[in-house]
Amino acid sequence: MPVVYALLFCLWVGLVWVEFVFVVPVAVPVALVAATGAGIGRFAVVAWRTLTAVRLDGPSAVPRPAADAPDPVYPQYLIDQVWRDARTLTLRTIPWCLTEARGAVTTLTARMLPLPQGLAVFPIWLGLCAGILLSALPLAFAALAFAVVTVSVAGIGLVAWSVCVLVLGTVERLWTAYRRILLACPHPGCYERLALPSYACPNCDARHFRLVPNRLGAFRHVCRCGARLPTTILLGRFRLSAYCPHCGRPLPGRIGRARVEPLPFVGGPAAGKTTLMFLAVRALRAGAAASGGRAEFVEARDAGAYADALAELDAGGRLAKTGPELPAATMLDVTLPAGHRILYLFDPAGELHTGATRVERLRYLDHGEALLFVIDPFALPELRPALSREERLLVEATATSEEDPADTLQRLLADLRSRADQGRHRRIAVVVTKADVLRRTSVGRDVEEDVRGWLEGVGLGNTIRTLDRTAGHVRYLASGLDTPSAALADLFAWAVGLPIDGQDRGSAEPPGRARDDRPGTTERPGTTERSGTTEPGAAEPGAAGSGAAERSGAAGPGSGAAERRVSWRAPGRSERLVPLTYQFGRGVLLTALVVLGPTALLLLGLAGYTRFR
Repeated sequence: MPVVYALLFCLWVGLVWVEFVFVVPVAVPVALVAATGAGIGRFAVVAWRTLTAVRLDGPSAVPRPAADAPDPVYPQYLIDQVWRDARTLTLRTIPWCLTEARGAVTTLTARMLPLPQGLAVFPIWLGLCAGILLSALPLAFAALAFAVVTVSVAGIGLVAWSVCVLVLGTVERLWTAYRRILLACPHPGCYERLALPSYACPNCDARHFRLVPNRLGAFRHVCRCGARLPTTILLGRFRLSAYCPHCGRPLPGRIGRARVEPLPFVGGPAAGKTTLMFLAVRALRAGAAASGGRAEFVEARDAGAYADALAELDAGGRLAKTGPELPAATMLDVTLPAGHRILYLFDPAGELHTGATRVERLRYLDHGEALLFVIDPFALPELRPALSREERLLVEATATSEEDPADTLQRLLADLRSRADQGRHRRIAVVVTKADVLRRTSVGRDVEEDVRGWLEGVGLGNTIRTLDRTAGHVRYLASGLDTPSAALADLFAWAVGLPIDGQDRGSAEPPGRARDDRPGTTERPGTTERSGTTEPGAAEPGAAGSGAAERSGAAGPGSGAAERRVSWRAPGRSERLVPLTYQFGRGVLLTALVVLGPTALLLLGLAGYTRFR
C-alpha cells in the first residue's frame, strides 16, 4: 500500500510540475489580457454613455443653475463639468473593476479548489488568480494614460478659451474706448454711471449681471433655460433688453453700442427750458430726416409728452410748469451721418438749480461732457432798469425768471468741481430765450448780431469768461419765435457731438477758442420757437401743419425706437438638454480618449519597459 501512495504522490507532483511548466505560463497572460480588456472595455462603455448623454440627468448629471443666482448661467465646461465627468468615469470604472476581480477570484476558488480536484488544478487556479491580480498594473497605466489625456485636453482647451476671453475682452474695451461709449442710468434717484448693464434673457427674462467674456463663457453664456446669449456688443449683446444694475429699471435699446450723451438743460425757474427742449427736438428730428438719419424716442411715454407739448404750443398755449421732483431723462435715439447717440435730455425744474443741496441731487451732471445753459434775458439784474414803461408792460405779459443766471451757473460749477475733471466740459451751448420779445426792446434790439457780446454788455462778462474756462468750446444762440429750425437743430446736434452735416466743426476749432461766432449761429427767421413765457398765438405760417405732422408721427404706432425694435429670441436648446458647449466639449474629450488614450498607454508601456528591463 505505501508503494501505491508513493506512486500517486509522484503522479501528483508530475501533474503539478507539468501545469506549472506548460499551463500556468498560458493561464497567467490569458487571465491578464481578459481582466485588462474587461477593465478597458468597461471604461469605454461608461465613457460612451456618459459623454454622449444629451439630457441633464444623464450618467454624469449636469446641475442646472439656480434661478436666484446672480448669473443663472452654466459655467464653462472645462472649468467645472469636465471634472464631474472625469469623476463619474472613475467612480463607474474602478469600483466595478475591483468588484469584478474579487468576484472572479471568489468564483475560481469556489469551483477549482474543493478537494480532491483542488489538488490537481491548484496551479491553474494560481495562474488565473495571478493574471487577474497582475491586471491591476496595466489598468493603472491605462488610468494614468486616460488621466493624462483628460488633463491635456482640459489644459489645452482652457488655454484656448483664456485666449478667446482675453482677445474678446480687449477688443470690446478698445472698441468702447474708440467709440467713447458712456453708460449711465436715466432714471430719477439713480443717475448712476454704469460699467455694465444687467441683461434680461429674451426667452425666460432671467437677469444676467456679468454678460461679458469670463469664466461663464467666452463667446456665449448659456442661460438656465438653454438660451445662448452673446457676451459682447460686437457679437450682438445690444439686442437684449438692458436694465440698470443699481435700480433695476429699463435702459434704452442699443445701449453699449451707441454712446449715451446726457444733455442737461440748466437754467432758473421759468427760463423757458421745457419749451426750448421740445422745439429743439422737433428741429433735430426734422434735420436728421433731411440728412438721411433719424431721431426716435426710446419710450412711448416721451413720444406722448412730445406730441402733447407740440399740440399745446401750436394752439398758442403755454406748457405746464415742470414739477419739483427729480427729472427722468427724455431719451432720444439719434442716428446721423456723423454717428449714433442715445440722448438723455434732462429738463429739471428751475427750482432744483436754486439751492446747493438741490443741485447735489442732480447726479446726472457728473457724467456728461456737454450742457445747455438757458438764460432768461429778463432775469438779468442790469436789464430790467434799462426798459421803458411800455417795454416793462410787454415783458410783464410774459412769465419771467427771478433767478440771476450768473448765480445759477456759479452754483452749478461749484457742485461740478467735485468731478475728476473739475467740472470741465467739452461743449457748452448758451441759449438766450425769449429773443422774440427781447428784440422788441431797445436794449435787446441787436441781440442776434453778437449774442456773446450782448451778454457781456448786460453784465454777464464774468459769467462768459467762466464759461470760456469751463468748456473747450462754447456756442451761443438767441432763440425766439422766428429762430430758424436749422439753427436750433445745428446747435442741438453740435452740443451732443453729432453735427447735422456730419462734420464736427466744434472739434476743428483752434485750441483755446471758446466760442463760435459764425453768422449761422445767430441768424434768424425760420421755424417757430415759442418760449414758455412768450406771447401765445404767434406762430410762423405752416407751423401748425408741421406740428400736426410731428404729433401724428410721434404718437402713432411704431414711431418710437422701442416700438420699432423687433423682438429677438436667443438661439439655444430645451432646458432639459445639455448645452451645446457641454456636448461639444464632451465630444472632444471622448474623441481624445479613444484616439490619444491608447497612444498614451503605449508610450507609457514603452517607457516602463525601457526603464525596468
